[in-house]
Amino acid sequence: MSLAVVGAGSWGTALATHLGRTGREVRLWVREPELLELIGRTRENPWFLPGVALPPRVIATGQVEQALDGAEVVVVAVPSEFFESVVKGAAPAFPRRLPIVSATKGLDPHRHVRMTELLTETCPEAPVAALSGPTFAREVALGRPTAAVVACTDDGVAHDLQQRLGSREFRLYVNRDVVGVEIGGALKNVMAIATGLSDGLGLGENARAALITRGLAEITRLGVALGASPGTFAGLAGIGDLVLTCTGSLSRNRALGLAVAAGRKRAEVEAETRMIAEGVRTIASALALARQANVTMPICTQVGSVLFDDKPAREALADLLSREMRREDA
Repeated sequence: MSLAVVGAGSWGTALATHLGRTGREVRLWVREPELLELIGRTRENPWFLPGVALPPRVIATGQVEQALDGAEVVVVAVPSEFFESVVKGAAPAFPRRLPIVSATKGLDPHRHVRMTELLTETCPEAPVAALSGPTFAREVALGRPTAAVVACTDDGVAHDLQQRLGSREFRLYVNRDVVGVEIGGALKNVMAIATGLSDGLGLGENARAALITRGLAEITRLGVALGASPGTFAGLAGIGDLVLTCTGSLSRNRALGLAVAAGRKRAEVEAETRMIAEGVRTIASALALARQANVTMPICTQVGSVLFDDKPAREALADLLSREMRREDA
């Protein structure tokens, strides 16, 4: 069985490592020629996943056509801002009528659509699915126990992907709610920035718990308005991923919030690393969708003001605390 992983960031590399460790042949598409040379020479990804050796059955290539040729399943793991251009560029080489899985947790920054919507537009004959859940790339690459969700409206395809992509250590659950799984995966990054801001201000664990809980309420409100099932947000792609990203030491989004709370500029923090904090790019899309759906998202609104309007984090907190008190289920 041959699989293709499109994108050699930390998550794409981790998935390729996991799949190669299970004995499958994996071709990993690497966009940057310099990184491709380094991977070929060192058999690891020193830019995005240093210290983790690639299994022998993982073959890196700079030609997307070579990566996709003969693949029975394609996994796309590129940042959301590049997702559409990469998929459209690779579209002629995608295998017809075979599954394509989005492993990207984000929304298109221009049209605010989900990644599986972009895949369906570009490859209408292929069944598409979303892979999400509480998954730090390094832990998956190291083979540490992980549970995630593969979502597809076709139950047969979902169960097939569960078997093809899963393992004992990488336990996959199936779900038909693609909308909920993708919205949960995208918006939890915004809430992780919020908790980073809170932690950076030294507001305490009560405040962090409140932000996570009310953040989940915001995510659920928007997701349900867009057609998701509320139960999805009580699962791995909802509360599971939210808790991990808001509290975990490997969370890029939380780290960005911590740095901004310490007085640093967002652009300065982002410029220091090749890693992308998807939550920054998700905020505008989340707020645009919220306006369309007539949904209130106060935490997202304040995080956006801090990151893009230079609003002081303490002032944003004060505005959240001064909101009118209401029912918890409102």
